[in-house]
Amino acid sequence: MREKKTANIALYGLLIALAMVFGFVESLIPLPVPVPGMKIGLANLVTMVGLELAGIRGTVCVTLLRVVLTGLTFGNPYSMLYGLSGSFVSLAVMAEAKRYRLFSRVGISILGGVFHNVGQLVFAAFLVQTAGVFVYLPALLIAGCAAGAVIGLVGGLLSERLSRLFSL
Repeated sequence: MREKKTANIALYGLLIALAMVFGFVESLIPLPVPVPGMKIGLANLVTMVGLELAGIRGTVCVTLLRVVLTGLTFGNPYSMLYGLSGSFVSLAVMAEAKRYRLFSRVGISILGGVFHNVGQLVFAAFLVQTAGVFVYLPALLIAGCAAGAVIGLVGGLLSERLSRLFSL
């Protein structure tokens, strides 16, 4: 039992550290796109891997720490709020899709990418008190599908390797 706890702590630490590195790398990549704040979503790899290896409870904790620590280190309070809104909507949708086995890993990741963007747009609309922000929805849906597909493929490979490493 103690070994399992130690393995979980090590896994959570690794996931949070990976998310911090991905967040840093992502902050260095300028994207020439017309949508403000659009990112590749590298840190969302951690969410995909977390769902596979740590379950929903562990992934909620890792996601919360990931967004807060990355926001404090590379962002600002608004980036944290946007990150939390997108991450938790995305995580809820992915967890339900995984629970009911509705989609493959890639499909779940695409849902995550799309709903991350939807969650952030809903938060933005609430914050600025206008639905005008939804003009960005088509571009964000396309980006969420593309990034979600790549994250799903890479996340699947990473999950398999880490599950062997941690004997989960």
